[in-house]
Amino acid sequence: MPFDVEERFIATAEEALGCKLPKALRARLAVRNGGEVLTANEDWLLFPVLDRSSKKRLLRTFNDMIKETASARQWPHFPSDAIAVASNGCGDLLIVFPQSDEIFEWHHETGAVAPAHVKLI
Repeated sequence: MPFDVEERFIATAEEALGCKLPKALRARLAVRNGGEVLTANEDWLLFPVLDRSSKKRLLRTFNDMIKETASARQWPHFPSDAIAVASNGCGDLLIVFPQSDEIFEWHHETGAVAPAHVKLI
């Protein structure tokens, strides 16, 4: 069950990642930091931003966007400027790019990137 998260933790993550997250994603994280998001044909697990406000929240957000992005950048074909924001559990990721308000699907086998049309529920 995702918690809400304070703006300061989102801002800290953005600073570490070197870009602003899309407005809709920021709004979603503020009320549900992590959890499921949907595209037309898949369920995705949203990476949270690290929340250090309590031990319980820290443990629940340990797989944060910063760590997941660093890990993804080790994979072949992962765009060097992309930020990993969610996973489908099969290697594919939802990503964002600096200066963009869109969310994209990145396919790990081919490196293909396409608009995701995410429902941020």
